Amino acid sequence: MRLIVFSDSHGRLDYALRVLKEAGKPDLILHAGDNYRDGLRLAEITGLPVKAVPGNCDQGEQEPLELLLELAGYRILMTHGHKVPYEQMHERLLARAAETGADAVVFGHTHTAEIRKDAGVLFFNPGSIAKPRDQQRPSYGILDLGKDGIKPLICRVL
Repeated sequence: MRLIVFSDSHGRLDYALRVLKEAGKPDLILHAGDNYRDGLRLAEITGLPVKAVPGNCDQGEQEPLELLLELAGYRILMTHGHKVPYEQMHERLLARAAETGADAVVFGHTHTAEIRKDAGVLFFNPGSIAKPRDQQRPSYGILDLGKDGIKPLICRVL
C-alpha cells in the first residue's frame, strides 16, 4: 500500500496537485494539518481517498486532532503535533504511540521534514508542501507499507 503524505499546505495546493500528477496514484493521501480543508479539497479534486487532521491554523474545525489508522496490517497514528511544546514533542508522541500501539506516527507542524525511529516506532514528518523551514524547496512524504515493513521517503518538489 502506497501513501502520499502532506502537511502544512496553508491553503496552497499547487505543489500537492503537481506531486500527485508526477508521483503516480497513491492508495491513500494523508494530510497532517494546517489546513485541514486542503485535505478535503485534494479528495474533491483528485477523487482519491484522503485522511486528514486539523492543525493549529484550523480554528473552528470539529474534527479529531488525531487519527489511528489501521492500514495493511500497521497502525499509524496521525496528528498535527501542535498541542505540545516543540521541546517535548518527540517524547509525548512516543508516549502516545505506546498507548495506542502505533507502528508509526505521522505529524507536521514544524515545517521540517524528519524520519526517525525510536523504540521500534517510525516518526515521520513530511515537512511543508507550501512553506518549508528546512530547505527552500517544499517537501512531501511517501510511505510504502508492505510485508517488509514501512518504508519512508522524503521528497522535494523541484
